[in-house]
Amino acid sequence: MPDLSDVGQSRRTFMMQTGGGGIGLFAANLLATESALAQMAPVSGAASAPVVAQNVVKVVFKVNGAPQALALDSRVVLLDALREHLALTGTKKGCDQGQCGACTVLVDGQRVLSCLTLAATLQDREVTTIEGLATGDRLHPMQAAFIKHDGFQCGYCTSGQICSAVGMLGEAQRGQVSHVTENVGKTTTRLSNDEIRERMSGNICRCGAYPGIVAAIQEVHSGRQAAQTWGFATETQLASAKKEDGHATV
Repeated sequence: MPDLSDVGQSRRTFMMQTGGGGIGLFAANLLATESALAQMAPVSGAASAPVVAQNVVKVVFKVNGAPQALALDSRVVLLDALREHLALTGTKKGCDQGQCGACTVLVDGQRVLSCLTLAATLQDREVTTIEGLATGDRLHPMQAAFIKHDGFQCGYCTSGQICSAVGMLGEAQRGQVSHVTENVGKTTTRLSNDEIRERMSGNICRCGAYPGIVAAIQEVHSGRQAAQTWGFATETQLASAKKEDGHATV
């Protein structure tokens, strides 16, 4: 066969030229777009421009016992109304899709996902957030139990976990069953750990503090002190660990 090494371009050269041309075209389009946006933005800066609400609705409801009257865009969800309009930032924005439970609050005693609840639907209703569970300086029993049983690590999901736990125990007291209820015809307010796990399955803890969460809920639910699965290391234990490993471990 004849030597074709010097005929036309090599595949590598062709691919490099094609890729370079594509990147150059993308960069040119990006610069043109940024230039057009810069000309449209006001001199003071577009980042500080207020968002104009559309289809404004007025809604009056109670939040943690205090009446609130808000004029909101009809698309505003309860989560954003609490955080951005009422400065109640204890309720957390997690997935913003109703999958993680971090935004759970109570509406008329029922737990709801505030990221999926339109604020406009809460006329004359009562919302309780994590800030409203305590009475002054006295913690709600569920809050105290979470601290006692180390039911959190990073703490981001904790407000939703606690509100969900309070609402869940209310559901059990009203006789609502779950997927693991053995006999749906015979309701009972006594929950097993499996029942608690199933009923709380909509609240995700990415730190994995589930044993402490279940123990805290079980103690509040049953009124009996739940066994702790952890403990504080004594000075003797720390000294022994330091002697064995060369540094203190817990």
